[in-house]
Amino acid sequence: MTEPAATPAAPAARFPNGSFVRYMLGEGISMTGTWMQAMAQNWMMAGLTTSSLAIAAVNFAGGIPMLLLFRFGGMYADKYDKRFILQACQLAQIVFAIVIGTLIARDQLQMWHIIVCAALLGVSSSFEMPAASAIVPELVGKEHVARAIAVDRAVFHGTRLVGPALAGYLVGSLGAQWAFYLNALSFVALMIALATLPPRPKGTEEQEEQRQGGMGAGFRHLRNDPTSFAMVTLLATNTLFVFPTMIMLLPIYGKHVLHLDAEHMGLLMLSSGIGSVIGSLAIMFLPRAGRQTVISATMVLICAALISLSKADGFLWPAVTLVCLALGVSTLVGLANTIVQERSPAEIRGRVSAIAGLSFFGFLPFAGLIMGWFADHFGVRPALFYSAVAYAIIGSAVLIWGRRGMNREVAA
Repeated sequence: MTEPAATPAAPAARFPNGSFVRYMLGEGISMTGTWMQAMAQNWMMAGLTTSSLAIAAVNFAGGIPMLLLFRFGGMYADKYDKRFILQACQLAQIVFAIVIGTLIARDQLQMWHIIVCAALLGVSSSFEMPAASAIVPELVGKEHVARAIAVDRAVFHGTRLVGPALAGYLVGSLGAQWAFYLNALSFVALMIALATLPPRPKGTEEQEEQRQGGMGAGFRHLRNDPTSFAMVTLLATNTLFVFPTMIMLLPIYGKHVLHLDAEHMGLLMLSSGIGSVIGSLAIMFLPRAGRQTVISATMVLICAALISLSKADGFLWPAVTLVCLALGVSTLVGLANTIVQERSPAEIRGRVSAIAGLSFFGFLPFAGLIMGWFADHFGVRPALFYSAVAYAIIGSAVLIWGRRGMNREVAA
């Protein structure tokens, strides 16, 4: 499909333009702090408990508010100014980071503190995620949406190369609280970037009326677009069988299975970040006709990496395997999200983004509890192995079922 020529009169026709660059710079600084906090929090939780189920409970507490509030986050992202929604969410996250950091500094942190903050963060994320997903396509011309999303994902994952490694140093030398304090400071950069962005251009009367509708418009779009529906289903499959491993089991796996220290744990997360960056950047150069083949290939890579992790020892073997796992996941998820965003009308993009996010945050709390229970009763290594088997079976079924829609995508 030939890419349409950019319209010179459109302020966002150039790629990258000033607004997009400022937003990415702010996002990069903020996400570096977020990954620092994530590594430090995982390390603290692994020190407070050896139970995979307890760590899964933290993610469950953060996911349930998103499951309950996603419809409001999607509708508000379409109705109201996304810049103000995102700034309000950054303020809330500053408070949460400072609270947890202070509890760590006073040696008063307990698991229930983390669970409560995770639940409050889930409320904030219910509004942040749809707005953040929908604002990126608004900053560029329609013909540049795929590249903009690829850059956004590259920044998201690229900060994993810096954040966890820096957090490992901070935890080992100055104390985990500094990862939380610096994360709170990093949000200011994104708030400043958001303040410099222009307001969303006003659409036609019909488009503005559609922006005021309910979540039904997003569900109808997915129901009538088999390609987008297949991609959202594939995202949900990854949430059920892959993300609990990468998010919830990794702290227990690193500390109690591989017996790594804080700095090596940070490097293990850095390895995952390397694979994610490579996958995100690869999407920028992937021809449309190759998408279906790449999706199938990345699913094979993900299954092989999970099985490899279930057998790995030491540091180098699991580190290399995590590069491969993250490469596969980043490419597949990035492609799926790109296809959904490209095919979504601008006036309902916030609601469609919320539904796509639900395929992650809606299933993740329950998937994490199941995976945590399985790991506690049968071991982390068996949990990794059988996740690969289940993912291979269910993922293949989704691909076969959605082949018709994906073939239409290739022919478009």
